[in-house]
Amino acid sequence: MIIDLLLIGALGFLGSFGHCLGMCGPLTVAFSFSDESLPTRKIPFQFYLLLNLGRILSYALVGALIGGVGSVLIASGQMAGIGSFFRQGIAILTGILLIILGLAQINPTIFHRFPIIHPLSPQNLHHHLSKLMVNVSLQKHFFTPLLLGLIWGFIPCGFLYTAQIKAAETGNIGWGILTMLAFGLGTFPTMLGVGLLTGKFTADRRSQLFRLGGWITLLIGILTLLRTGNHVDYSGYGSLICLIVALIARPISRLWSQPLKYRRVFGVSAFILAVVHTVQMLDHTFQWNLTGFDFMIPQHQGGIIAGGLAFLLMVPLAITSFDKIQNQLGILWRRIHLLAVPAFILAVIHTLLIGSNYLGGFELTLMIKIRVALLLLLSLVVLLIRYQTVWSFFGLKKLYVAPLKQK
Repeated sequence: MIIDLLLIGALGFLGSFGHCLGMCGPLTVAFSFSDESLPTRKIPFQFYLLLNLGRILSYALVGALIGGVGSVLIASGQMAGIGSFFRQGIAILTGILLIILGLAQINPTIFHRFPIIHPLSPQNLHHHLSKLMVNVSLQKHFFTPLLLGLIWGFIPCGFLYTAQIKAAETGNIGWGILTMLAFGLGTFPTMLGVGLLTGKFTADRRSQLFRLGGWITLLIGILTLLRTGNHVDYSGYGSLICLIVALIARPISRLWSQPLKYRRVFGVSAFILAVVHTVQMLDHTFQWNLTGFDFMIPQHQGGIIAGGLAFLLMVPLAITSFDKIQNQLGILWRRIHLLAVPAFILAVIHTLLIGSNYLGGFELTLMIKIRVALLLLLSLVVLLIRYQTVWSFFGLKKLYVAPLKQK
């Protein structure tokens, strides 16, 4: 956890040069000028100090709230006998969100607008808090900047999502507070010296630092996923689910448009989880000694081969998941991304042959047979949904969405 706190602090520091300096810097200066008693040609140190202390304090309060909610969820899961499942699920979801945020921070155009539910963001919250800050700024008290900072810290902010998601994943009030404090302290130097730093750093340099923060977010997400324990099935299932959503997103978009809108997110998430699943498999099953493959039963060997081939087919899909590459490849891009279909089939075979809840176990119970049948049925439905002939057979041709013709 100490490493995580250091990374969160580094993220706050580097990201503050890009996001905070550009978005919040002018606001900070504007609030300092709202008090006529403050000097206008130099940074009022006391004002900025209290303002940022209030902001960091509100971060800590949010961290306590989010960490507390996470601890309640985990405790509830443990009482129901599924604590491990809850922890795995929270860790995987957190890791994926952090990686997506990191990629978006590195390259803002890689994803379309991705809706992440903010714990404090009803539709009009931002407006009401901003209005409240304006009213508070007009008050002439020594503690006014502290109150402004307290309110400011509750305003929804995309850059805060990384720290808040990580705070939720801790599942602990104390660690939730420390996570948000580390993030706030990371942003503190920039925000405290905002007037000076604005003149020292060019927009290009701030952008570079902000993107470097994206790489740290990416690293935090990867570390979170790799710490999900030895239950390699969870990351594998997550990859399979994301791949399913990506495959059916286009044909069902007339019935449900959201999956198509965020298909790239699901596709990239499928690949990320596949990478994590592969690393966990190498570490847990083989302990990085591939000679163990020779001692596996033929069924498990077949499952490993199928999974490896599925992963290899997903690599070119991930590499070409950019608008620029898509435009350059034209019709070839779609042909490449049709590899998702055989990748899905191979992933299902991998799951069936080596999955501990399927044929990979040593006992063929009735429940396992039911799971196998359900997975095969689901896989068949996913594949059939992609074909217009099937929709026409059921008289639903008008609801089918065909792929766009590319030149």
